[in-house]
Amino acid sequence: KRLWDKRKLILIVTGCFMVLGLFVALFSPKVYTSSVTFVPQSARKGASGGLSSLAAMAGINLGDMASAESLSPNMYPKILENIDFKKDLMYSKIKFEEWEEPITLIDYYTNPEYNKPSVLGIVKKYTIGLPFVILNAIRGEDTTSVAVPSENTLKYYTKDEFNCAMALGESIYMMLEKKEGYITITTNMSEPLAAAQLCQITFDLLGKYVTEFKIDKAKAQMDFIQSRYDEKKAEYEKKQLALATFQDANRVISSAKARTELERLTSEYNMANTIYTEMAKQLLQADIQVKEDTPVLTAVKPVAVPYKKTKPQRAKILFIWTFLGGILGCGIVLGLDWLVGQGINLPIKWEVPVEEK
Repeated sequence: KRLWDKRKLILIVTGCFMVLGLFVALFSPKVYTSSVTFVPQSARKGASGGLSSLAAMAGINLGDMASAESLSPNMYPKILENIDFKKDLMYSKIKFEEWEEPITLIDYYTNPEYNKPSVLGIVKKYTIGLPFVILNAIRGEDTTSVAVPSENTLKYYTKDEFNCAMALGESIYMMLEKKEGYITITTNMSEPLAAAQLCQITFDLLGKYVTEFKIDKAKAQMDFIQSRYDEKKAEYEKKQLALATFQDANRVISSAKARTELERLTSEYNMANTIYTEMAKQLLQADIQVKEDTPVLTAVKPVAVPYKKTKPQRAKILFIWTFLGGILGCGIVLGLDWLVGQGINLPIKWEVPVEEK
């Protein structure tokens, strides 16, 4: 009955909140969401067993090859936070409908020519965020730059890169479904095509970095064997040429000295040939190991251009704000009645029924 008596106030508060909700719903920027769901796969230990019979013909024992452990999917979100990953991503170009030429993400998020604030963003900045605007104006703009020596090997962000990295952190999400064994990458952008492009670029970069981390050890070993192989190959060819030259010059060997020289050259050639052949086997083995350790990200739900926007949900926003306005209106009535009942003098005129007092 009390709320019914004060229905005019409640309706006024509810109406104000409804107008605010309508404003928020109309001027909230559009957000389109694209996603990709994939299953991280890698060759299992012993997967090279099928090649054993073929490799045995070349004298290679694949059974002795120890497959590296798979990179845990729990580490994938950490890769998204990697500074090199973020920099590769922010300097990737994306085509937006608003501009003819593709632009980099760092320009999109930091360049005033592309990063224009929305109406709602301006209102929030000078209402809720007004204290921070005043505080920043008092402090002054931070013009401090990162002083880095010319030979420094440490990684760092510039101011624009840091702001872009923060924006990307709010636009890209990764969800790990440990029970089902799949991972989902979700991206949010202001345009449907841009959201799909960002999702695809993130997925491709993730595959690149996972591969690099996974086969780093095997690749280093292969590079080392490759360099030794090149050395032994050159040495083998040198010994081969020396033996052939001697044989051409001594077609008829009649002296013991010449036979001894021929035996020495033949022995050196055979030794070089044996080492060269063994290095070729090891190089082939290392190459197989690299390919076996290379992980594969299998997309079970590939990237697609979203058809409908995900935000703002205008009807939902309007309902929530209207509902909150009604709750607040009822709370104001009951709260003021309680304050008057406690004998507190209010700056406004507020009458409470006698029975309530």
